Amino acid sequence: MSEFDAIFVGAGHNSLACAAHLALKGWKIAIFERAQTIGGAVRTAEYTLPGFRHDFGAMNLSLFAGSAFHRKYANELKSHGLEFAPVADCFASAFPDGKWFGVSNDLERTASRLAAFSTADAATWRRLVGAFPGEAEHLFRLLGSPMSARALAGTAWNLWRKKGIAGALDTGRLLLSSPRAWLEENFETPHVRTTLAAWGMHLDFAPDIAGGAVFPYLESLANQSFGMVLGKGGADTIIRALAGMVKTAGGKITTGAEVSEIMVAGGRATGVRLASGETHVASKAVIAGVAPKALPDKLLPDGSGDAGFDAAMKKFRHAPGTMMIHLALDDLPDWSAGADLRRFAYVHLAPSLDAMSRTYQQAIAGLLPDQPVLVVGQPTAVDPSRAPEGKHVLWVQVRMLPAEIVGDAAGKIAPGPWDAIKDAYAERVLDIIESHAPGLRSKILGRAIFSPIDLERENPNLVGGDQICGSHHLAQNFLFRPARSFARWNTPVSNLYLTGAATWPGAGTGAGSGFMLAQQLGGR
Repeated sequence: MSEFDAIFVGAGHNSLACAAHLALKGWKIAIFERAQTIGGAVRTAEYTLPGFRHDFGAMNLSLFAGSAFHRKYANELKSHGLEFAPVADCFASAFPDGKWFGVSNDLERTASRLAAFSTADAATWRRLVGAFPGEAEHLFRLLGSPMSARALAGTAWNLWRKKGIAGALDTGRLLLSSPRAWLEENFETPHVRTTLAAWGMHLDFAPDIAGGAVFPYLESLANQSFGMVLGKGGADTIIRALAGMVKTAGGKITTGAEVSEIMVAGGRATGVRLASGETHVASKAVIAGVAPKALPDKLLPDGSGDAGFDAAMKKFRHAPGTMMIHLALDDLPDWSAGADLRRFAYVHLAPSLDAMSRTYQQAIAGLLPDQPVLVVGQPTAVDPSRAPEGKHVLWVQVRMLPAEIVGDAAGKIAPGPWDAIKDAYAERVLDIIESHAPGLRSKILGRAIFSPIDLERENPNLVGGDQICGSHHLAQNFLFRPARSFARWNTPVSNLYLTGAATWPGAGTGAGSGFMLAQQLGGR
């Protein structure tokens, strides 16, 4: 039995960021990870062929690059090998009519593309970009602050002081709006609306769901204003750098070590018991980077002592699932809409707002969507180091999908478990990409397919293939993430805390959950 100040259950990037900060404060840290590889959903591996490095989940590291944690520890992270690959041509959408639209970090290039669709939309874009720094200040302050009365009051006061009542109400309205409402108010071109709305689908926001407008707004305008970054060599560059910080500060990271129970005595978390039977004591904190239902279902066999909390954790709502398709390619796709698309980090394939809404509803109903939303990542267009010279990798995120299949919206695939039908569904996905990039299949050198259930097997936090570890709808966000009265990473058990995407401020690579919790525990 070993004694530590803090023990972490799981080694996702939020846990690692929290551990690094506390270790540098002098805390004695231990991290136990059930998998053989740390990083949670932020991992990179040769899933297809030797020399082809694929990001398991997260690819875009812009949130981490712009995070408070990175601002504070940029030098330390760099000394442990953190390296970014900047992206100029950030995201685009290709459409069945042969047209495309994309956002680059050069305003004139983006505005020119917009003007080809609509001079009014180009003017609107310039106006939004000009106003973005002022608006983003308040939104990023909100997303970067704990869900405490003091922090919320400070954000509200700053918003009112700088924008007045009318401006503050406009910001509040943006936070409550659906993607469709915001996009239709601002843009007249369906292609432009659809391109921006695709970002909502990354975070469980179909076009008509309230509270979703802020994500297309922030992602689109931040990409225009600041560009995007990927991890040089793979997204796991941040994991390796964080682990280096933890270990250099004296922290211990153990893989292949599953925590079977969080030990509790007198209403206080006292340590953990591993599946091997080993026990380890924590004097100050046990920090669980797990999906909420893992607490009452597994880690707290006698419950938390608060029946309401335990029920909320069991009822925590997860977003629809995802399939990941990793391809090793002889060359990038030849996009029929234009060769310029080969330069973009992301190419979205979703024909319209209505199609996205239909796809979402089909998945919620347990149907395999006939036309899933595809996020086609082309990381080697930006970072050639991920593949052998002249070769490429393709990162295909298939959204939205049911965890349990009751039928096929196209009526072509018989219902069954994912293990039985994933290859057939992957062929549907490849058919869609082929319709936009003829000849893709002839370029495939190797492939790896992860169904929603495969993703959960790899990482139990990805419940049903939910890559964002929980819906971000208004009833489960802000003060309600993961549940009312528990939005500050706290639990009813003293010294036991939750961190990760299921907690405030939610999904993404920004490490906000872990860093804010570390500041709270370590006295800033």
